[in-house]
Amino acid sequence: MKRKLAMFMALMMMGLSVGCSNGDTGTDKTAQPDAAANTGTAAPDTAQKADGDYKLCVILKTLATEYWGYIGAGAKQAGIDLGIDVEVIGAVSEIAYDEQMNMIETKISSGEFDGFVIAPLQADTVATRIADITVPVVAVDTNIDSDKCLSFVGTGNEAAGEVGGKAAAEACDELGIEKTAVCIMGVQGDTTTETRLAGYKKGFEGAGGKVIEVQYCDSAPDKAATIMESISQNYPDGVGAVLVSGDDYAIAAARAVKGNPAYEKTVFVGFDGITSACEAILDGRETLSVAQDGFGMGYKSVEACLKAAKGETIPTFIDTGASIVNKENAQERYDLLESYTAMLK
Repeated sequence: MKRKLAMFMALMMMGLSVGCSNGDTGTDKTAQPDAAANTGTAAPDTAQKADGDYKLCVILKTLATEYWGYIGAGAKQAGIDLGIDVEVIGAVSEIAYDEQMNMIETKISSGEFDGFVIAPLQADTVATRIADITVPVVAVDTNIDSDKCLSFVGTGNEAAGEVGGKAAAEACDELGIEKTAVCIMGVQGDTTTETRLAGYKKGFEGAGGKVIEVQYCDSAPDKAATIMESISQNYPDGVGAVLVSGDDYAIAAARAVKGNPAYEKTVFVGFDGITSACEAILDGRETLSVAQDGFGMGYKSVEACLKAAKGETIPTFIDTGASIVNKENAQERYDLLESYTAMLK
């Protein structure tokens, strides 16, 4: 087990991080024994509890995609390494709002967990639901604006999107094509989606480009492909870049215009840096990806939640970093992701 943990920490050091702007890195929060005096709710009783007796629940947006699978795998591995019971669940899709809320309500009401890690589909609704919770909550991937959420573990999405937008503009310059871009994003109104969009616009337009249209695909690759087909009809002479909030959608969008000469040089940028994106970049079906460390998010969120359950102080923002995947480093990224999978065997 120690060998696995050492391997994990070595792999984590390989990531290339970018600075993040949507987290407070200078403040710590803790689940203190006297928390009831400030919140009007009872503080968790952590006295004399053995490490092996802690039980945490990780509720993700879904477990139906590769990216969320990495987060779930990281959370499970943390449970193994820390010697605690970690239950990982997720909705069937990223628009199954009621299903996730039912999961959250059921697990909180059970009273069997010492803390929760939650990736909210609807952050405002989740914030309302945890208002009276008496155990620590840590948000992963998407933040929850609540005093009961002690920490956010994830990528600074706006800063990462900005790096992706800038890289797309630079790629357009290298190819000698006009710096116009359309954005195909996930779920409209979702915090993560909107902050990535803001970052994309800031990076691309800050480098002299222009975002001419934004569409939402509800995190569905088929819908992303349909949107891309419409874009190709609306812009028959092509666009310089297509900035997308997920790799699955970027690959689907690129496939939708394959063979169209007007889009032969278009720069397709995805987000997450999953193995399928690495493969797509290597064989030319995607140009760039803004890579997140999903495994690290899952691992560090469980680690932080356990500390909070013990009454220890944890940072309000734990940045897991981001990097750009291109043709030069896609194989290295692919091998890193494969090593994560090997750690679980």
